[in-house]
Amino acid sequence: MLVNYKNSTTLNMRRTAITTLIIFISFLSFPQNISRINIEKHISILSSDLMEGRKPGSNGDVLSANYIAEQFKSVGLRLNENTGLQEFEIVANVELGTNNLFLINDSTSKILSDYVPLSFSGRERLEAEVVFVGYGFDFKTEKIEWNDYQNVDVRGKWVIVLLGHPEIDSSFSVFSEYADERSKVILAKDKGAGGVIFVSGKKLNEKDELMELFYDKSSSGVDVPVINITRKLANKILSPAKTIEELESNLNLNRKPESFAINKTVKGITDIIQTKIKTNNIIGILEGTEPILKNEYIVIGAHYDHLGMGGKGSGSRMPDTSAVHNGADDNASGVALMIELAREFSKLKNQKRSIIFIAFGAEEMGLLGSKYFIEKPIVERNKIKAMFNFDMVGRLRNKSLSLGGVGTAKEIENILFKYSDTTKLVLSTSPEGFGPSDHANFYSNNIPVFFVSTGAHADYHMPFDDKEYLNMEGIKIVGEYFYPIISEILDLDTNLTFQESGQKAASKHGGKLKVTLGIVPNFSNQDGNGLGVDGVTKGGSAEHGGIKKGDIITALNGNTVKNIYDYMFRLKKLELGQTITVDINRSGEKIILLIQL
Repeated sequence: MLVNYKNSTTLNMRRTAITTLIIFISFLSFPQNISRINIEKHISILSSDLMEGRKPGSNGDVLSANYIAEQFKSVGLRLNENTGLQEFEIVANVELGTNNLFLINDSTSKILSDYVPLSFSGRERLEAEVVFVGYGFDFKTEKIEWNDYQNVDVRGKWVIVLLGHPEIDSSFSVFSEYADERSKVILAKDKGAGGVIFVSGKKLNEKDELMELFYDKSSSGVDVPVINITRKLANKILSPAKTIEELESNLNLNRKPESFAINKTVKGITDIIQTKIKTNNIIGILEGTEPILKNEYIVIGAHYDHLGMGGKGSGSRMPDTSAVHNGADDNASGVALMIELAREFSKLKNQKRSIIFIAFGAEEMGLLGSKYFIEKPIVERNKIKAMFNFDMVGRLRNKSLSLGGVGTAKEIENILFKYSDTTKLVLSTSPEGFGPSDHANFYSNNIPVFFVSTGAHADYHMPFDDKEYLNMEGIKIVGEYFYPIISEILDLDTNLTFQESGQKAASKHGGKLKVTLGIVPNFSNQDGNGLGVDGVTKGGSAEHGGIKKGDIITALNGNTVKNIYDYMFRLKKLELGQTITVDINRSGEKIILLIQL
């Protein structure tokens, strides 16, 4: 399941609050042949160290794809293009090219020692004069107005910009939302600057270390050169004027711009190369039997990729640890269940509609496999009538199963209630069709969706997501519940009636937007053990994600929350539509929830 995937949120549409339905499930007279033994076998293979964490483009990725294709073929599915593979290309990393250059009045600097281009920099060159523009701000609030670009001409020139902001030690600062590098670069471009040079003040970075070059999962760059240089190099540019240390101190103390032109020329070339790799969706088709309806399709999907060896930018919640992230729950569990559903449905001889089974690639990198499929489907897109997405179904606890998308077709809730007679499962349902997994790309194209998950847990996106912690019987129970539901939809005389339920696309914007979790915080809680929740806003992100009154929030997206100031600081770093993890202490029990802002 994807972390840090940018979505959009709320919406000039009807939103309904998550309704937690206590639904007791029975399977009536439908077959109950989902094999627990086979499920465990698939998970053991897909989550073994041999698969190297199934990172897109890796050897483990290829081995996993071939294994899934073989399983599809063995259960009787027709493989897409005879191999089952739908290949697509993605950006996996960035690296330095050979043409990077930084000259000050023809004096050469050394890359990785004196300077480094930022990963989102364009492959650009600029030879121009330089202007120091402080923190690179231009904003106005009720309490403060700050414009570093006032009274200086930066058109076509380099601007030197301090990283961070004047209140870097404060967890609750008005400057925080204007301080990220991309926002500063976009503002500099808007002011006409031809290139941006970032430098750290001593208070922010006493050791004067350069930024690391790593891919932040955003393939969108800027069309100007963006470079980080050391203070030593910056002071060489500024000489004989003030030093970076003096300028940082003045700006932090006086809280007013101190911008000026510098009578020196800098020539810079940034050469950042995107490393592209190929990965696959794995597709198998089970053809229906009714002459007309067999040309309509139900998609059953589960992503098969994971985080590889982890590391910075991978999505791991332990980014400084290099270890195999086996992803047994996320999402070998969903793939295993999908294969066994394919096995059971292939035994049918009279289902009306056809089924497309898809193991999606590169979900963890931004739902890329499902995006590619929906843009280049193997059948007419309007012939896809429903989509079931199984993502992290291996940790069934207290019979609790989360089901999203129930508001995306008028008939869905009635179908769910139709199979609600015994005590197998308790469903927590959400009407929204958009969310942190591959079903979002189908919902965005007016296709009813079912998003099925047993939820996040302490091992989510950690090296400890291993098969021994899975509830294999629980996976079987989930499969036996959905088998008759899928069967009914396959044989309906008329299709499900799609309806919008929540936003249908990710927010695309250049700056930071205010976000809210939708809680009433306990301001009096000062024990440093987290932020207490005194109330939950009806219809807000917190309610939809399962936060309850009395919970204590201990982390947002893996970052510790000890008090209201930590909470507000963490929240300011997030964006509308982002899907985050929220660590909760609920009466002594540690819980991790996925929340879409």
